[in-house]
Amino acid sequence: PIAAICDLADRYNALTYLDEVHAVGMYGPRGGGISERDGVADRLTIIEGTLGKAFGVMGGYIAADRQVIDVIRSYAPGFIFTTWLSPVLVAGVLASVRHLKGSSAERDGQQAAAARLKAMFADAGLPVMDTATHIVPLMVGDPVKAKKISDILLAEYGVYVQPINYPTVPRGTERLRFTPGPAHDEAMMVELTQALAEIWSRLELKKAA
Repeated sequence: PIAAICDLADRYNALTYLDEVHAVGMYGPRGGGISERDGVADRLTIIEGTLGKAFGVMGGYIAADRQVIDVIRSYAPGFIFTTWLSPVLVAGVLASVRHLKGSSAERDGQQAAAARLKAMFADAGLPVMDTATHIVPLMVGDPVKAKKISDILLAEYGVYVQPINYPTVPRGTERLRFTPGPAHDEAMMVELTQALAEIWSRLELKKAA
């Protein structure tokens, strides 16, 4: 409820800080993130984003008014002691941002792929977690088993997926996170689903109820 949080911030004269690293490029009519999609970007004090993930380069940024930016430039050690992006990377970022501001094909394709993969996992009895985002998480509930699944996927199926463990998520909720892209076709997702179903059976893991 970003708008409701902004209402509280307005009432109590508080700052707001929104982490959009998983959303920029992927949501909003021009890829501005959840805040653009929900029409609240101009109400936020600071928006944090990444130049990796959707934009496919590296680095990060914050967006804020000039005074806030000047303070961060002057006092934030994480900025002061960081090497600038090279001109080559900046050129790549500019090209990617400009493209995604004008094209929704990639965003639409990713949302469709995520919805399809969630449905495939559910149909296979895999414990896919219900989310409203493009991230498709499979609940494992054990860090050792999550790492084992990740290792098997890479060694035997050529699929790399990062296990998500504590402290990123609470203990007992360890999971695998899949992020299908617009270039992942039906055959690829079928192959992944079949691989996971085989691994789940091999390791005698709990399936969805």
